[in-house]
Amino acid sequence: MMKHALWQGLVAGAAGAVVMTLGEKLEQAVTGRPDSHVPARVLQRLTGLPERPGTQPLKVNWAMHFGQAALLGVLRSVMAQAGLRGPVASAKFTVVRLTNDQILENATGVGAPPQTWPRRELAVDVLHKAVYAFVTGAVADALAARGGPGPGQRHAALRPGRHADVGPLPREDAPCADPRRHGW
Repeated sequence: MMKHALWQGLVAGAAGAVVMTLGEKLEQAVTGRPDSHVPARVLQRLTGLPERPGTQPLKVNWAMHFGQAALLGVLRSVMAQAGLRGPVASAKFTVVRLTNDQILENATGVGAPPQTWPRRELAVDVLHKAVYAFVTGAVADALAARGGPGPGQRHAALRPGRHADVGPLPREDAPCADPRRHGW
């Protein structure tokens, strides 16, 4: 499961980043909003790269922007592999994406808590991160579906919902039940 989640998540996260970036560029053309250099500043702080005022190097900005998106895609792929798929899973993942940004931006002193942002700026950020999360989710879900239903989906097929009288899947049907079997 984890081997599939890794490569599928990197692909899904990269696809989500590309679509999010295209949407951002379209929105910027319409609204006149300037490019953000926050990703580059965060990466500089995390890695000890030299910092400079003003416009940041595009390579550093994109390394953080696309790298973070690809790596987070692995988490969404793990969700899909486990059987957490569809729009509800992608909505949950939107919160994860936003939270990841805020932890990194605030911990490094590059950003401020979202509740201090102007409402329009916050709405634009949430919209773009939702686009990323739903595209990443769609790709991760499609790739995971090639392997059939996830353990959570198989469990739900026994009887939808949470019920005390429905026990867990047999251990051999749950990929994470025996980590030694999978080399973890």
